[in-house]
Amino acid sequence: MNSLKRSYREASARQRISGLCDLGSFNEWLGPVERLTSPHLEALGAPLSFDDGVVVGEGTIMSRKAVMIAQEGLFNGGAVGEVHGAKIRGALLRAVTTSVDYVVFAVDSGGVRLHEANAGLIAISEIMRALFSVQQAGIPVIALVGGSCGAFGGMGIVTRLCDVIVMSEEGRMGLSGPEVIETVKGVDEFDAKDRALVWRVTGGKIRRTLNEAQVLVEDSIPSFRAALEGLIVDGVKKKSFAVDELMRQQQDLLNRSLMPAHIREGSEVWASMGLGRDEVSLMSVAQFNQQLAETTHD
Repeated sequence: MNSLKRSYREASARQRISGLCDLGSFNEWLGPVERLTSPHLEALGAPLSFDDGVVVGEGTIMSRKAVMIAQEGLFNGGAVGEVHGAKIRGALLRAVTTSVDYVVFAVDSGGVRLHEANAGLIAISEIMRALFSVQQAGIPVIALVGGSCGAFGGMGIVTRLCDVIVMSEEGRMGLSGPEVIETVKGVDEFDAKDRALVWRVTGGKIRRTLNEAQVLVEDSIPSFRAALEGLIVDGVKKKSFAVDELMRQQQDLLNRSLMPAHIREGSEVWASMGLGRDEVSLMSVAQFNQQLAETTHD
């Protein structure tokens, strides 16, 4: 299937970048031919990937220069290790030195690569530091979440640090993943096999409802591309780290903590907003966006 027509969720990292960038504009850095593999995985005798599960480079979107980063969720769940993290960090820092217009980060990761322990944790912290350098340089960072692994663990934190998050309904975002919660707290607390529950807690619609994602799109590469075009035309509202804004965000979190105890997942949030307990799950993305706009506007 043509990568420009296919599901974003089902596409590979390179297919996503190919469909997001202007035709033929993407130039990959440190591609598979360089064979930059993880020394830790090799030492463990684990399978390797010649790009260590992440694609980085520069392309254009509407003729605007953008550093593109896309994680490959099919390799180790997109998990971050030493080489994987170094490629992302290097791409972010190169965005600063080359003065591109945007950084687009297609996140698809369950977090840190457990095989690499502290090396993966250090990589996450270095990615965060580099991301702040990009933002300090005035370059907007746009995260895309719609892959099979979502954005969890350390990469969930990195995603939330970006200026704008674009999600599909099928995208998921959080700190601890469903399987981790079930393992630690038990199936009575969270049943990771209940896919509907997983999406009501971590999926695109609830994240958009809570304004943790700013744009919700259909699961297709053209839909994500259209969202990027809209952000370029309208301008990206950059994340502020001023004290007043941080205090406002802290108050928002406090208000959320004071929500009634029975409101624990999406259907209960939507019911409290008058959107209906079960209706939202059946809405198309366009219907949901319209209903949410009308509800929050009122």
